[in-house]
Formats: sequence, C-alpha cells, structure tokens
Amino acid sequence: MAHNTSLVIALLHIFALSFLNVLEISNGSEYDISCLRSINESLEDPYNKFKHSWNFGNTTIGSMCKFIGVTCWNFDDNRIIGIELGNMRLKGQFPLGIRNCSYLNHLNLSGNELTCTIPSNISYLFGYATTLDLSSNNFSAEIPKGVVNCTYLNALRLENNQLTGLIPPELVLLHRIKKLQCC
Repeated sequence: MAHNTSLVIALLHIFALSFLNVLEISNGSEYDISCLRSINESLEDPYNKFKHSWNFGNTTIGSMCKFIGVTCWNFDDNRIIGIELGNMRLKGQFPLGIRNCSYLNHLNLSGNELTCTIPSNISYLFGYATTLDLSSNNFSAEIPKGVVNCTYLNALRLENNQLTGLIPPELVLLHRIKKLQCC
C-alpha cells in the first residue's frame, strides 16, 4: 500500500510540474504574441515584406517561429530571441512593444525609414540585448544615455541616422561591446 501511495504522489508531482511548465510556456507565448502584435501594429509595411507571413490566427507552439524575420530558441516553443526586419523599407517609430519579448537578444531594424527618437529607456524595453542594429533609418535627437544599461551588448550600430550631439562617454562602460558604429 505504501508503495502505491508513493507512486501516486510521484505521478502527482510529475503532473503538477508538467502543468506548471505548460503555464510557463503559455505565458511566455502570450507575451511574445503581444510583442509581435505590437510590432505589426506600429510598423507600416508598404511593400508587404513581412506582414503577410505574420498570421496571428495560429498560436500553436512554434507557429511564430515561422514568421518572416523571427528567430526562436527552437521550433518547439515560441520564445523569440531575434527579430530581423532589416532593409524592408518599413515606416514608423521604434516599436515599444518589444518589451514583451522576454527573451529577445537580437534586434535588427536597419535600412528602414523609422523616425523619431531612440527610446531613452531602451534597456528596459530590450534588457537582454546583445545585438542592436538601428542603422540607416531616420532616428533623430541624441543617442540615449540609457543604452549604457544594455550591459550585454556585443554590437551596437546606429550610423546613418539623423542623430545629434556627442557620443555618450558612458558607452565605454559597455565592457562586452565588440562592434560599435555610431553617427
């Protein structure tokens, strides 16, 4: 009898852990879907370069990994690690909804027609950034000092924009940086 009780308890533990795992994947997927929806809504795609593949009607595991420009950890989950929408002639502003892509570490929005400023709270929006490429757009104003809080950055490209002011000296605090192209 004690053996059966132990077996039942072990099976209940396995079930509970599996259920928590499903909840975690589900919540991660919901945030990532929210992230991609925000990008979809905030960027104009006049030449239909990516939006035609972003089908939000299918939210099964791995479906978002098939979207043009989206990279996931693997095809068995929806945890987005990269968004590559360079040279698509997109219009709009920096998509603030990227803050919902919890695992995002690579963002390339280069070669588009994005305007306004680079958000001052970029490290909050994109906390695990290793690569940030916003080059060849129409971003204006100064390089935000908040970029120094993106402590995992290996590559930062901001050249060919309408940026003004000096390069923030705080950028020397980015100890992991290997590639820096500004102004």
